[in-house]
Amino acid sequence: MSIQTQNPAATAAAPTTLPKPKRSLRRRFLRVVVIVVATILALNLLSALTNAAMTRSERASAVPYGQTVTLENGTVNVVRSGGTGPTLVLFSGYGTPAPGLDFAPLVRELGAFDVIIVEGFGYGYADTDVTDRTVENITSEVHQVLESLGVTGPVILAGHSAGGLYTRYYANAYPGEVSAIIGIDPMAATASSLQVGPALHIEATLRTLGLMRVASKLAPSLVTPPGGAFTADELHRIVQMTNWNYGNASLSAEWAHLGSNSTKAAAKPMPSDIPTLEFLSTESIKFDATWLPKHEAELAGVTTHELVTVEGAHYLHWTQAPLLGRTITEFVDANVAN
Repeated sequence: MSIQTQNPAATAAAPTTLPKPKRSLRRRFLRVVVIVVATILALNLLSALTNAAMTRSERASAVPYGQTVTLENGTVNVVRSGGTGPTLVLFSGYGTPAPGLDFAPLVRELGAFDVIIVEGFGYGYADTDVTDRTVENITSEVHQVLESLGVTGPVILAGHSAGGLYTRYYANAYPGEVSAIIGIDPMAATASSLQVGPALHIEATLRTLGLMRVASKLAPSLVTPPGGAFTADELHRIVQMTNWNYGNASLSAEWAHLGSNSTKAAAKPMPSDIPTLEFLSTESIKFDATWLPKHEAELAGVTTHELVTVEGAHYLHWTQAPLLGRTITEFVDANVAN
């Protein structure tokens, strides 16, 4: 019988099992991160390309409304009711994707007026790459449009939200050319910093990636007005134009200028000799304790003025168009010479 003995030297030389170095775990983790990031980027690129293709297709098939007016820096879009009464010019609030559609319920209630809606740069069917969005330029562009349309005589200005800043500035910039001012839950002009703020880029990113399109599909109420005052076609177009215009370069620049524009509008008081009617929403008054006092102070020096509190949210012309239309007509009949 043979007995095998273990060689101590061989035993000492046998390899031992060592734990894997941490470096290999880090490499594995980095590989996973790279794969995840690459997947996200690929999905974003696919989403952006799909959104761009859908936008091109929609624009090609949609029939534009209104008429194009060419200005020095580009083209704007003008919607006009063609009524035979006094001319009433509507200024939309900041970021409204399609003012010509947004105001449609109110325009239907203003049959006694020749209503003009100027979709300025960044809005509706206007160019969206003009970025010098100062209050001087915005009001001057509207003035140029009215001249090109052959509008003569004083006009009534009506502004929603930030549009209130522009109506106030316009009335002071063009004395004698405004017969009345209407505010639809307008921003009160207050002094702030004259420094231009940073432009918004996150909204443009959401639009470019098609995320606004996804949101409008999953939750249409995010982009469509409530109530039954809009036609099905108007609602469809509003969704489309939200997907097209959300966060464009002109709107981003206007946002950056809002503080400065408010300061410039506040530099001169509301003209004392221009009859002024303002509607304030109960929701704005509820959530901003300064909303009503600011507007009361703003109107204090106006000889003929009326301040009306209306039940509803900020976009009163969506849900309270009949009341607004009736009150505007009565106010103009009583206070504006024909």
